[in-house]
Amino acid sequence: MSHLRPELRQRAEETVALYPQRRSAMLPLLHLVQEQDGYLSAEGMDEVAELTGTTPAEVRGTASFYDMFHLEPVGTYVVGVCTNIACLLAGGQELLQHASERLGCAVGSTSPDGLFTLEETECLADCNIAPCVQVNHRFVRTTTPDSFDALVSDLREGRRGDEVPPHGTLNRVRRVGGLRVSRTQIASERSTALAARDARTTAEPK
Repeated sequence: MSHLRPELRQRAEETVALYPQRRSAMLPLLHLVQEQDGYLSAEGMDEVAELTGTTPAEVRGTASFYDMFHLEPVGTYVVGVCTNIACLLAGGQELLQHASERLGCAVGSTSPDGLFTLEETECLADCNIAPCVQVNHRFVRTTTPDSFDALVSDLREGRRGDEVPPHGTLNRVRRVGGLRVSRTQIASERSTALAARDARTTAEPK
């Protein structure tokens, strides 16, 4: 029985079909699991292993390399405050300390109500508006303690839902452009390419 919801399982299978080797689809599949569960659950990683023809250990080893993936449950909102050089000089460390006090949790942990996980981040590439803050990988451009407090109140009251979806959701709208090819055509073209490669190999002088 699939751990993924039916629509996400379908998206996962469509994603796998785009790659010549199934294991190459591992990262986008991990994002699908995190979209559903909010983090990478053991059941979700097991399903990614099954879909990619790998082992759960390989999937976990890959996932643990990337900061965007969480192997343990996190809050509905993952708040990242940058303390790299530009943000540090603009008060990033002080804002991070304020965020910890306001949310009631230490850096790297989740607030008692389960809503917020606080992280100290490396450069978020929005240095012209420092210190940079992201919530669920969305720029919120909150640079002062007062504006941070207003952000937290808005999130608690559900007033930022149009800007900040729950953690794990990278895109709320599926692309309608780009590659749209049937599985049958993909399989046929892949088979033709492999046959041509084999023919070249056979024709090469020994």
